[in-house]
Amino acid sequence: MSLPRSLVFLLVLSVVLGGASLYVGRRAAETFGLGVRGRKIMVGVPLASIALMILSRVLGLREVGQVAFTVLLALLISAVLLGAVDLVQLGARWIERLVLRRTSSAVATSPAPVEPVLATAAASGVAEPIVAAAPPEAPKAPERRVFLGQVAAGSAMVVGSTSSLYGAVFGRHDYVIEEVPLVLPGLSKKLDGYTLVQLSDIHLGTFVGEPEMRAAEELVRKARPDRIVLTGDLIDSDPRYAEALGRLVRRLAPLARDGVTAIPGNHDHYAGIRQAVAALEGAGARVLRNDGLVIGDARDGIALLGVDDVWARRNDPSNAPDLDLAISKVPADLPRVLLCHNPVFFPEAAGKVALQISGHTHGGQVNLGALRPGKLVLPYGYIEGLYERAGSRLYVNRGFGTAGPPARVGAAPEVTRIVLSAS
Repeated sequence: MSLPRSLVFLLVLSVVLGGASLYVGRRAAETFGLGVRGRKIMVGVPLASIALMILSRVLGLREVGQVAFTVLLALLISAVLLGAVDLVQLGARWIERLVLRRTSSAVATSPAPVEPVLATAAASGVAEPIVAAAPPEAPKAPERRVFLGQVAAGSAMVVGSTSSLYGAVFGRHDYVIEEVPLVLPGLSKKLDGYTLVQLSDIHLGTFVGEPEMRAAEELVRKARPDRIVLTGDLIDSDPRYAEALGRLVRRLAPLARDGVTAIPGNHDHYAGIRQAVAALEGAGARVLRNDGLVIGDARDGIALLGVDDVWARRNDPSNAPDLDLAISKVPADLPRVLLCHNPVFFPEAAGKVALQISGHTHGGQVNLGALRPGKLVLPYGYIEGLYERAGSRLYVNRGFGTAGPPARVGAAPEVTRIVLSAS
């Protein structure tokens, strides 16, 4: 019997966090000269947080999980920054040794200067040998370098802790409405200014509940949509939150003249695709899974398409995204807008649609300035904002909720207001 995906993920994550805990604990002890008790605390607190993280997921303990994840995110950021510090120090030591080796080699091969062997003592007139002074010993590591290493290591831990705390308390609720005006080739003047308001990656679950749903409702109201599009990962991982998704859709639907259209994401499949789709359709949303609809009329409208998630095929090949099937459901000569959860599908859609609207990436969710791990990990580097390929455009939404640690750093949660124009 295979282990559930979520359990496997938690086990792997626990191993990674355990290793990070030991590494950061050892470095903290070296940097701050901690005693035995301090070392135990530095390792024990993260290990206890791992246990609380798992417990909060199983039992839905929001506050306990928030604290545990904040500690563990601080640990991970600190481990990454400390690793960078250690690599720099290692490189500096290697360069220093290389320079010393070359200097020693140059001294050994140069001719020794001729020195007088005897000198006359002024007082006694007796010649005495002059003993040459011994060469100085190689200097030990300067105190300044040790101090700078301690400052760098300490700063890495401070940045890790403060970034995690900020992301958990403020960053994940620092919502913005992104205005995205886009020219849609072939758009009829009748639909000039048509507004799609996108919500993506809500992740309803332990850490996204009623307060976040109220915020989403208010932001969508301010965005004044003609149609609301939900682009997947609407439930985090537990089918029990399908009911909350239904409540959210019923609150959003009256805010848009043309109602709500939705597609699933990979987390909706993990949680239970039947429950997710039933909640959406029960609340009045139109769900597009390899399907399409016409906005406006068949002659002057927009073909709004939706495909299933690219990861869905791993569980069931019948759930694979099929853009050609979706295209076949609408008139062939209308401008096409595609809803697809994962932006990795864009190379396949480029040239077939005018615009693809996606989410999935969370904008990286945790970024530290120019350090954006998502760009290195995600295929094609589609992480947030606008991209172009083969005459088609892609917009990637940073998402509204969180997955994993309930925190955001350098990736503000967004609601996107896409205004389509004819020219």
